[in-house]
Formats: sequence, structure tokens, C-alpha cells
Amino acid sequence: MPSPRILIALCTYNERQNVELLIPQLRAAVPEADLLFVDDNSPDGTGKYIAEVGAVDPRVKLLHREKKEGLGLAIRAGFQYAVDQGYDLLVNMDADFSHPPAVTPQLIAATQDADVVIASRYVHGGGVVGWPVQRKVMSWGINTYVRILLGLKTRDNSGSFRCYRVALLRRADLSKVRCKGYAVFEELLFRLKQAGATFQEIPYTFEERRFGTTKINMQEAFRALSNLALLRLRGE
Repeated sequence: MPSPRILIALCTYNERQNVELLIPQLRAAVPEADLLFVDDNSPDGTGKYIAEVGAVDPRVKLLHREKKEGLGLAIRAGFQYAVDQGYDLLVNMDADFSHPPAVTPQLIAATQDADVVIASRYVHGGGVVGWPVQRKVMSWGINTYVRILLGLKTRDNSGSFRCYRVALLRRADLSKVRCKGYAVFEELLFRLKQAGATFQEIPYTFEERRFGTTKINMQEAFRALSNLALLRLRGE
């Protein structure tokens, strides 16, 4: 049986310092995977650096977007690339080292038993390092709200560190995804549940980013909650 074609997708905006360190670690952890960076025309030269690496290593690919239009659209672009290019598995992760490259092989291996594997902060063995109390409370509240609102049984629904069977992404029809911000991750789980996906969570420890500043805030969190409520009210 042939090995699955694996794509690791990462959305970037001003992540050059992180990316320079991350690429070799991912190539070492999952040498058989292709790396796709969806870059929103980063002013710090992130996209330019990735293009230079890709000129030497064809497994490193750049999807350049002319402007920053929201994380949801960037995620959809990366996922659609996986569908269009016929990959079997798609790993989505952040490019700031909050998602350890060493966990990626475990995510991939777990797809033998599930269509969607979530690296979870909220199952036994998982956790968070470096968060203030208010961010922990915000994350707990969002995940509780989402489980009730969307009928999800998984515990970590707001994280982005996951591995998907691309066949399920194709069945779920990515063109239906509406959320443009961080709520895209919860919406994806909801639509995949509707498409009949099976889920599994494996523990990991989230650590704060190494370089740069986080792009999530309370305003974005409340916008995400509103978007998810509208999704549910529309009954999509």
C-alpha cells in the first residue's frame, strides 16, 4: 500500500524569525511531508524567505496572497490547495512554535483510527504554558460555548493544530465555510461532523510563541462567538 501524501499547511504574517527555525525542524520530524506556507504578503519578508528556501527544497511551497484578508480565508486557501493537489492528509498548525513539530508524527499516525485528529490542550496529558488567567478563562469559555452550541463532543475546538483526511474536506465542501477569523476552526469541525467525520484527540502542551506578537484578542474572540451563533441560527 503506497504511503499517504501529506501536506503541512501554515498561515503566516510577519513570522520570518519563527519560520527560519521551524522549517528545518518540520523537515526533520516529517521528512515525507510537503510544507505549504500561506503568506499574506508579510512586510517582514516571510514570503520572500520561504520562496528562497523553496527554490532549493521543492517540498517547501509558498502560496502568496496579495493582502491580509483574515485567517479564515487563508486557512481555506491552504485547505483548498490540499484538495486540488490530491493530498491524502493535511496537517494544519501555527508557525510560531506554539505547536511543537515533534507532535506532528503522532497526529498523522492517529488518522489510522479517525478522520480528524486534534492536538488537544484539554484532554488528560495536555496543557498550556505561559498563559495569564484571563486567557485561560476565555479559552475555557469559548470551548464550552462551542460544544453546547454546535453539538461537538471534542474538548479542544478552538485550537488549530490538527490532522485531517483530505477526502473528508472534499466531502464537507470548503466553499460553504463562512467564518473569516478564528471561528473558522470551530466551523470546520461542525461541517466535518455534518459530513460524517470521526474524531480523536491526542494530548499536547501549548507553549507561547517564540517571536512576534499574538494576533488574537478579546475583540476577535467575541467576533468569533457571534459568527458561530449566526452559523447555528442559519441551520447550515
